[in-house]
Amino acid sequence: MFSKLAYSVFEQSIKDYHQFDNVDQPINNPYPKEKFEHLLYLKNWIDTVQWHFEDIIRDPQIDPVAALTLKRRIDASNQERTDMVEYIDSYFLQKYNKIHVKEEAKINSESPAWAFDRLSILALKIYHMAEEANRAEASQEHRDKCQEKLNILLEQRTDLSTAIDDLLTDIENGYKFMKVYKQMKMYNDDELNPVLYQGKK
Repeated sequence: MFSKLAYSVFEQSIKDYHQFDNVDQPINNPYPKEKFEHLLYLKNWIDTVQWHFEDIIRDPQIDPVAALTLKRRIDASNQERTDMVEYIDSYFLQKYNKIHVKEEAKINSESPAWAFDRLSILALKIYHMAEEANRAEASQEHRDKCQEKLNILLEQRTDLSTAIDDLLTDIENGYKFMKVYKQMKMYNDDELNPVLYQGKK
């Protein structure tokens, strides 16, 4: 099942990142570029680095200049994340381009790649919530509360994985069809963001 494959790749990426726990650590993708797993690993690595960017920028003692620099990196990371989702959707569009779509077929509310994006973020939540549930220096009350949250996240993983696999099965059998919209983000585009294009005058 695709969801099980994807989640195992996400777990590997998260584990590999935390060997160094450094946002500047270069990625060492273990999968060949022609493999679907290569895209999944890269996608999660971007998510994992951004997760830690978000931790760092919330430091109340952060230097304002450093915070601005980091905000720029977060913006760039967001764009990379969106680009990777579109690459993954391109994979599925090519994979299913010869499927005979049934007349009664319906479109899904999100594309397969955006569902995998949610699974990637969920893998990060599970990893870090498990850390908190087992943090030795934390109070028992803290660990118990985090374990309760972790149990919910694990249930969510089961539900989301089932939904992803059901969606892909429906697409394969022609009961649903893919229609992908580019994100068309405006804030990074110097032709669409008024602050940027007015600054070019």
